[in-house]
Amino acid sequence: MLLSRQRRFPRAHRSVPAARRFALDTLAEWGYRGREDDVRVCVSELVTNALLHGVPPGRELSLVLVGDGPLVRIEVRDSGGGNPEVRDAAADDCGGRGLRLVMALADDFGVTPHRPGKSVWTVFAMDRTEVKGGEGGRRGEVGERVRTY
Repeated sequence: MLLSRQRRFPRAHRSVPAARRFALDTLAEWGYRGREDDVRVCVSELVTNALLHGVPPGRELSLVLVGDGPLVRIEVRDSGGGNPEVRDAAADDCGGRGLRLVMALADDFGVTPHRPGKSVWTVFAMDRTEVKGGEGGRRGEVGERVRTY
């Protein structure tokens, strides 16, 4: 069964921990286990990058999670210009390592251009335990779309 959940977050620093919580809670609810730390780091990096470089003032970013059997896709979409760059950071640089971390932790990584903006995504192979009771009765929070296929 294909599982999908999306939530929008404002252009604010508080969105980073909120996005991590949303992702980890969703994966736990769906029964995905075993790579929570990897997901936590990657969501933090992708959302932070979107906030710093991709989300124009007055706009939001979108975090999408898709569970498909043993694979989980995590996607951060913004409406800003530019493309993420994987850089070689010097030892004394304060930033520039985020996408290298994402590439090291995730099983796949990429960027999909949109008009406007782009989606930066990762894929994780994860163990899943079937959750009894299904998803049908869950109500989403404001700004969240909940879909189960």
